[in-house]
Order: sequence, then structure tokens, then C-alpha cells
Amino acid sequence: MRFLQSLARIKQMLRKEFIQTLRDPHTRFLLIGPPIIQMLVFGYAATLEVKHVALAVLDLDNTQESRELVSRFTASRYFDLQKYAARRDELREGIDRGDFLVALEIHSGFAQRLRKGQGASVQVLVDCSNSNTALVALGYLSQIGAQFAQDYQTDRMRRTAPQLASFVPQVQLETRPWFNESLNSQWYFVPGVIGNLMLILVMMLTAFAVVREREIGTLEQVMVTPIRRWEFILGKTLPFFLIGCFDATMISLLGTFWFGVPFRGKVAVLALGLITYMLAALGLGLYLSTISATQQQAMLASFFFIMPMITLSGFGNPISSMPVFFQKLNYINPVAYAMVVLRSVYLKGVGFEVLWPDIAAMAGLAALSLSVSVLRFHKSLE
Repeated sequence: MRFLQSLARIKQMLRKEFIQTLRDPHTRFLLIGPPIIQMLVFGYAATLEVKHVALAVLDLDNTQESRELVSRFTASRYFDLQKYAARRDELREGIDRGDFLVALEIHSGFAQRLRKGQGASVQVLVDCSNSNTALVALGYLSQIGAQFAQDYQTDRMRRTAPQLASFVPQVQLETRPWFNESLNSQWYFVPGVIGNLMLILVMMLTAFAVVREREIGTLEQVMVTPIRRWEFILGKTLPFFLIGCFDATMISLLGTFWFGVPFRGKVAVLALGLITYMLAALGLGLYLSTISATQQQAMLASFFFIMPMITLSGFGNPISSMPVFFQKLNYINPVAYAMVVLRSVYLKGVGFEVLWPDIAAMAGLAALSLSVSVLRFHKSLE
């Protein structure tokens, strides 16, 4: 009998929350519009690729060989020639102004040294204020330069000693990319964006809903009714869990059909991973509601948690490249486990037998965060 009464009270709480949430057109848009917009923005903007790097060239040799080298850079999709400089000062001034990121200075005698079989150097000036872009651009420069040197040496050998050209040993790397054959960075980032959006949506909705009740004074009115505290907590959090499930489905379909990210795993494994992940986010949102008196405080507190969790999760940078202390912090970071589950299910198609440690870790964090939050919520009501 008590159980049926509890179910009836929880049903009324769910009805109240859904009516309060969905009756406002502005709120309805916020539940659907921002996740879609953010998915599109992050899906297109978040990328590891560096293309169309502004390039300047100072060719003091002005020979066929130097022009061939320059054409190798400009013919690639990675560099756009912005300026042919006439003197060295123009390179420094252009980099200082930010007109171009990379500058090449080909010294006089470049072709003469190549024809003699000697090494010829090219000076590369790089604006490293953006170290990541500069590092990737230097990698492209090195690859193109090495390929030019190899082709030039092979051509020279065929002209001077054709009988020996076929005996020159060469090492060829046959690359076979797995899981992301086209090296499309969107395939890597879109599953991660799903995890980030779910954290922000579920965590902030839960925190704001409870804090709003306290801020407008209705929390005390609800607590003097026959409803029990666990029924109140379940009634307040379950609607946003269901909304999170709806949004997770929506943006997952968007990632698959709009961005073309392949889905190679099982829906059941993805659903189980997202459910345990959202429960952990739900517990964090409930905890924020216990330490915040106003919605402004809840917003500031949520950013205190959300930004470090996303930054440390491996969304944009490998966890292995972080200091050891921050690597250890990811043991209590549900976003890090969600990144592994989402990317593995989408791109690798692995099943529960491989991902169960990550799902179990998220389930443990969810149980811990929900338990601590419920106990603290009880204490804050007393």
C-alpha cells in the first residue's frame, strides 16, 4: 500500500516537472535547440587538422630547384602562399603582424649544392605563439621537404648512374589506418561532443531545477506535504534523466546521419554506457544543488566542475601527455570513461566484453555521487 502511494506521489511530481518544464516555449527550445546547435558548431569547429597555413617565401637562389621546392609546399592543401618577399626584413615584419605563420628562406647556392650531391639547408621561421598549430605545420614542412629530397636524389641517381639507381635501397612505409581510414577528425571529435553535451545538459538542468525551488520558496512548501524526501529527489531528477536520454538519442542520430560518423558497435552497449554516464552527471548536478543557494551560484559552481572534467577527459588532448597527477584524477572523472566508451562503440565497434571496466567505473561513480548528493541534500533540508 505504501509503495503504491509512493508511486502515486512520484507520478504527480513527474507530471508537475514536465508541465513546468514544457509549458514554456522558451524552455522547450532550450531543451532541443542548444544541443543541436552546439553539436553542429563543435562538430565542424573542433578539429585536429591544420589547413591553409599562411606561408611566405624568400627565394634568394631563384633557380629551377628552389622554385620546385616552393611549388611542393604551395601545391599541398596545407599551405597557402601569401607573399614572395624581396628581403629578409619582410619575413620578420610579416610574422610580427600575424600576416603569415610560416616563412621559408632559401639561401643562395641551394641548387648548386644539390647538384654537387651536398646537403642544402632551408631556413624555416615559425610563429610558435600557437604551439600546437606550429608543431603540426612543422610536421607538414618536414614531410614535404623530405619527399622533395628523396625525389631529387632518385632523379639525380637515374641521370648520373642509371645502372645503380635500381639497386639503391629505399624504405617505404605502407600505412594502413584502422577505424578511421580517411583520418577524418570529425569522426574523432563528434562522439566526444556527445559526451560533453550530455554532461552540461543533465548536470545543469538538475542543479537549476532544485535550486529554483529553494530560491522561489516552494521547496519548503513541498516538504511539508506528505511526500517523502527520497520521493521528492526522485521526482525532481527523473524528468531530467529522461530528457537527457531523449537529447542523447537525438544528437547521436545527428552525429551519425549528419556528420557521417560510422556506428559500428551495438546500440545496447552505447545505451548502457550513456545511462550510467548520465546517472553520474545527475548525481553531480544534485550535489551542486546542495551547495548553491541561487541559480547564479549553481551556474558558477557547474563551470568549476565542467571545464576541468572536459579538459582532463582526453576530448582534445591525449591523457597520456598530461602530468601524472592529472592522469590520476581521471580515475574519478566520468567524462574520461565516457570518451572511451563513445569512441570505441562508434569507431571500433567493440562490445561489452571490452568496455565493461569503463562502464563499471561510471556505474560506481554514479552510485557514489548519487549517494553523497542524496545524503547532503537531506542534510541541507534539515
